[in-house]
Amino acid sequence: MTPLMTAFLGGSVAAIATTAGAFPAVIGRRMSRGTSDMMLGFAAGVMLSAAYFSLILPGLERAEMQTGSVWWAAAIAAAGICMGAGFVWLLNAKIPHEHFKSGPEGGADQATVARIWLFVIAISIHNLPEGLSIGVAFGVDQANGLSVMTGISLQDIPEGLAVAVALMGLGYSRWTALGVTALTGAIEIVGAVLGAAAVSVSAALLPWGLTFAAGAMLFIISHEIVPETHRHGHQDKATLGFIVGLVLMMFLDVTLG
Repeated sequence: MTPLMTAFLGGSVAAIATTAGAFPAVIGRRMSRGTSDMMLGFAAGVMLSAAYFSLILPGLERAEMQTGSVWWAAAIAAAGICMGAGFVWLLNAKIPHEHFKSGPEGGADQATVARIWLFVIAISIHNLPEGLSIGVAFGVDQANGLSVMTGISLQDIPEGLAVAVALMGLGYSRWTALGVTALTGAIEIVGAVLGAAAVSVSAALLPWGLTFAAGAMLFIISHEIVPETHRHGHQDKATLGFIVGLVLMMFLDVTLG
């Protein structure tokens, strides 16, 4: 299969995992705040490990192969990471959206957008870098793409549950919560296809695409996930989840990638 097709399938697996995570909330299962923070910590660990082992390191290797210089490779990786983080920061700053806890962000136009769509946009900004990472990883090779897809899909399950529970807590129906969670998961398919398409244009773009996706994920980890896991006094559980997620993703990357 072509990288575009494998990226589409990989993004679809991640989207399905996100939707599957919402089902416990739909059938009436609840989880404690501590468990939620631990699961979000797990998601952050998986994303950090994927960013480093599956994106930054391969990006450095490809850049060194292309340029013949460690210095140029490091410069390309640094620039790609900064560009990825800056891209998500720009989306976060300019696009109207609303977080479950911190409220409206992204300008003064929130009043013109239905509140539910503000949440959809917020979660989509979060999920797009995950899809990009899957797409550019499949641009390296199928094994690397498989490891990233597996890790991202694993952490999408608790993320999907957290999104559905939060929406229901704000008064939305169970089926609305499920539909919105599925919709935000579909963003990962879009991101995966865009990522694979970008690096398929030219092999020279591959190091940039890998490190760009890593930078986007690093911004989400630091700006969104880690602060949320430390808001309610469950730092120990969140850190435990973080370490488990990081180690599991590292193991998957070494054995599969």
